[in-house]
Amino acid sequence: MSTTDGNDGPGGTAGPGGGAGPKNRIRVDQQLIADLVPAGARVLDVGCGDGALLYHLSHFKGADARGIEINRTRVAACLNQGLSVIQGDAEVELRDYPTGSFDCVVLSQTIQAMGDPKGTLETLLRIGNRAVVSITNGGYWRNRVQLALGGRVPFRENPGERWYDTTNIHPCTIRDFVGLVDEMGINIEQCFAVSASGAYREVYPSSAAANLFAVQAVFVLGWRSAPDEAG
Repeated sequence: MSTTDGNDGPGGTAGPGGGAGPKNRIRVDQQLIADLVPAGARVLDVGCGDGALLYHLSHFKGADARGIEINRTRVAACLNQGLSVIQGDAEVELRDYPTGSFDCVVLSQTIQAMGDPKGTLETLLRIGNRAVVSITNGGYWRNRVQLALGGRVPFRENPGERWYDTTNIHPCTIRDFVGLVDEMGINIEQCFAVSASGAYREVYPSSAAANLFAVQAVFVLGWRSAPDEAG
């Protein structure tokens, strides 16, 4: 079981010896993801943003790390760091990758922005042997309180957003996500709950406490059986 004391926090600096620098500054959930990716692995980061995780995987894990990002400005930021990133809509671009192209495919806090989350998960596990997926937990207790008492849909991570312009078109709880992957025949190999302080611990996917108190969750996924047998 992996843990962290949360001293880095969600915007903390990660890297060997806690090294600082703008190109290796990653969030706590990204550090957890990096720890779960085997050294030297072939990795695709879907929705890679400014390339912080890609940079870390390339420079500190020796990974053959590539990315897809829809935002042109962020793609430019990645390319300026010498990272291998293409610009495009992941739900379209992923269809063209051959089966088994990667050892691991990463989807960090992006599943809720996908038009077809189920189809996306199927594709991730077609092109990758494993998928590491992190989600923002809509079941976090503060979100429940905000909805119950304030009467408004909570957007804890992006307080400036409104319900009509957020990219989170399919917000979900840990329980929602676990139910979906179970329905699809996907095996949750590991599940980590991340607290508001940035601390994380491995939990049972069905943990009621995690669904209530975790701000985010990170899952390592694989098929229970061959995809053509899983359905």
